[in-house]
Amino acid sequence: MSQQTLPPPLLPAADAVQRRLVQVLFIGVFMAALDSAIVGPVLPALRAAFGIDNRSAGLLTTVFSLSSLCSTALMAYFSDRHGRRPVYLASVALFAIGSLCIAAAPSFDLLLVGRAIQGIGAGGIAPVASAVIGDVFTAERRGRILGLIGATHGMAFVLGPALATVLTSTLGWRWLFLVNLPVALVVLSLGARSLPRQHSVVAPGPIDLAGITVTLLFLLCLVMGISRLPDSASGLLLWPWFLAASGALLAALVVIEKRQAQALIPIELFANRQLAFTYVLTLGVGFSMGGIVFLTSIATLAYGVSVESAGLALLPLVLCSMVGSMAAGRLLNRLGARNMVIFGFGLLTLGYLQSAVPQTGFAAFLIASVLIGIGVGVVVSGALRTIAIDEAPPALRGTAQGLINIFNAVGTLLAVTCISAIADLDGGELTGFGHAYLGLGLSMLVMLWMAFGLKRKSTESVVETSSSAGPQH
Repeated sequence: MSQQTLPPPLLPAADAVQRRLVQVLFIGVFMAALDSAIVGPVLPALRAAFGIDNRSAGLLTTVFSLSSLCSTALMAYFSDRHGRRPVYLASVALFAIGSLCIAAAPSFDLLLVGRAIQGIGAGGIAPVASAVIGDVFTAERRGRILGLIGATHGMAFVLGPALATVLTSTLGWRWLFLVNLPVALVVLSLGARSLPRQHSVVAPGPIDLAGITVTLLFLLCLVMGISRLPDSASGLLLWPWFLAASGALLAALVVIEKRQAQALIPIELFANRQLAFTYVLTLGVGFSMGGIVFLTSIATLAYGVSVESAGLALLPLVLCSMVGSMAAGRLLNRLGARNMVIFGFGLLTLGYLQSAVPQTGFAAFLIASVLIGIGVGVVVSGALRTIAIDEAPPALRGTAQGLINIFNAVGTLLAVTCISAIADLDGGELTGFGHAYLGLGLSMLVMLWMAFGLKRKSTESVVETSSSAGPQH
């Protein structure tokens, strides 16, 4: 498939316009990240309000994750075909509509519908925001901005639980979702004025309906296959069939997309060795993020931390992740994406291997948490997204960024599933988690080894192309 490059965006020279653009992107991504951080703390209130059990409450996360994962490819695809601005604004609007549906939901079923709509909107916000940064800013400025965007998850998980507690105890849980409405209105208002009006010079051809259908079915089967733990007779029966179906659908997807003029998933992206490495490493990033989930279990089982206070044991990790992401963004241009990725996975390897040996004491656990926090902050700071921006054709930047979100989400889901399965096989106690985190640490070591396969410098021609986008201040 031949793709022409996008024309240089017409970016006004004023610093105020550029600052407003960054604000629009940051607030939108932060809004979606914050919503993920408040769901856990609000679950007890939702169980009481709708009379649901824990398994039903878990559907809130499953529905959001699945709808977000499926919409990511679609939103990225349409942003490449029709421009970033309308797709980003539509994603924010959908997220707001979903929030309103949740806040007004009279039943749990309608609550799930609102959560699905939220997920569809959230799926487009982060990848399109990253593509806008790649289109508009020079390589010298991208690192810092992507680092700021990457730090939103750390900020959200610091502020989210506190915000959830205050609003739930004073105004009620519905206000946790109503507050998204004025925030979304601000993003839509500012975005309509500051997002560049930029379209592909390639006239959009027929929509890849076959690719869209097979991709959605593939992701559905993959998520069901990964998340369906073989913990019962039905689980043992369905688990391998979902994975087998996802494998067959993936093979069909490759055949279909090779024949499409404007494919939803351009196979040519994976022919680029650097992009292929980037996506595998992004899977590892998701794996590292999923590993954080069960660190509280180690804290309670090994060190006597109470269940109520377990979340506080991760506070150093979250703070270090936020600081690490912003610092890595500032150092990205000076040290290079390859070195940042190597450094991040090196810290993750040390941190998770240390977590696998709880006998070393609580102080060592906190040190491991700091290493993991900084490591996660570094690998999500924008280094891999920068490589994807540099290596992908400009007309496919949205798709390239969307694939990063998909691989990240799949990696997180894989980590949660694998760790819980290994721990349960060993009785669900401390020994089981030790074995699981040993495996996680070794997987980070593999990612560290793969990171050395990245190029030492990003593509020079892309810097020149970006520099022609207009004056940067």
